[in-house]
Amino acid sequence: MTDPATLITNIGELMTQDAEHRVLRDAAIVLEGERITWIGTARNAPAADSRYDAGGRACLPGWVDSHTHLVFAGDRTAEFEARMAGESYAAGGISVTVEATRRASDEELGELVAARAAEAAASGTTCLETKTGYGLDVAEEARHARIAAATADEVTFLGAHLVPHGWAADDYVRLVTGPMLEAVRPWVGWADVFCETGAFTPDQSREVLRACRNAGLGLRVHGNQLGPGEGVRLAVEEGAASVDHVNHLTSADIDALAGSWSGWRSGSPGTGLRGTGLRGTVATCLPACDLSTRQPLAPARQLLDAGVPVAIASNCNPGTSYTTSMAFCVATAVLQMGLTVHEAVRAATYGGALALHREQSTDDGGSLAVGSSAAGASPSGPLAAGALAVGSLVVGHRADLQLLDAPSATHLAYRPGMELTHAVWRRGRRLR
Repeated sequence: MTDPATLITNIGELMTQDAEHRVLRDAAIVLEGERITWIGTARNAPAADSRYDAGGRACLPGWVDSHTHLVFAGDRTAEFEARMAGESYAAGGISVTVEATRRASDEELGELVAARAAEAAASGTTCLETKTGYGLDVAEEARHARIAAATADEVTFLGAHLVPHGWAADDYVRLVTGPMLEAVRPWVGWADVFCETGAFTPDQSREVLRACRNAGLGLRVHGNQLGPGEGVRLAVEEGAASVDHVNHLTSADIDALAGSWSGWRSGSPGTGLRGTGLRGTVATCLPACDLSTRQPLAPARQLLDAGVPVAIASNCNPGTSYTTSMAFCVATAVLQMGLTVHEAVRAATYGGALALHREQSTDDGGSLAVGSSAAGASPSGPLAAGALAVGSLVVGHRADLQLLDAPSATHLAYRPGMELTHAVWRRGRRLR
């Protein structure tokens, strides 16, 4: 028995973000179950079981938010206020959230995570990564991973977020790479490390990444946020899927990122970029965080011009970026970072999918990546067997899309700060 088909028609502008970067006018799209089964002009649309009139609105892929920290309790308003008064940001503020989060019950944390994810979905986010990192002991990190896995599409282990008070850094790294890693493993598909002054040195970060890779996890890196450093080069050398923040880059850093994609080539039409297995490291920009911490905005224009794939994510967290609005991040990328509307939307959709290794379906020629749940990993791990691609509107991909209360995506930057989300579908089911 086939799933009922839904035709969404009378779309003013349909931005596919596929390999050809197509933008269709007077368009239509058909959803069946969790998949997209047809895209084209409205006049050629097939019959369907139900019909939704988009009223000339713009249609985009759902946002893919590839960097968030949703498992937290407590409030850091005072820290934010002090920073706005001129104090500089330092990584140590994380410990305030750790204390508050440890006091929250499983039920309280689960409700907080679900509420934040629902808020994101209501504004067009249909695929969401989130991290541990506010536990920083074995039991708490495992608890946070389990709670995150109940809601997020992808869960990342960030035990190496900060060295807790009272610990020697090398001793804590041994805890992260041993008992803590073992405890979180059933729930996570990725590992991350904060390679930064005040957090973990490059050598410590490398030890964490290698242990996590040996455990079957995909890799991510927080790098080059607070100043120049070795985070980007570490991410490239260790084959991380993404390096995030990237505020302070040298020409050598940008060259290293660009060089990491030298083995990547275009593949079958309509599936987004497909490589030879030599995929590189995505540069993930977090513009809302840059504004809050008053760091230089990440050089997204330079990265794109150098051939580096860029993702945009919200970095939703209590200390430096308390927002789930990807539309705000897209508007900032256009107005202040030099990206075109199409480039910014692509970074917030296809770019996020590429950073999560979810740009191609695994039952459509995609190969299972490090961290895959096929090896007994988490149900939310990267490229789980049978996972449908996200981040672009392509036949066979997951039916994740949004309609804007506007005739084109340009209005995201033309009318910044306005709530333009009209309707959202995730896995073919309408959320709003």
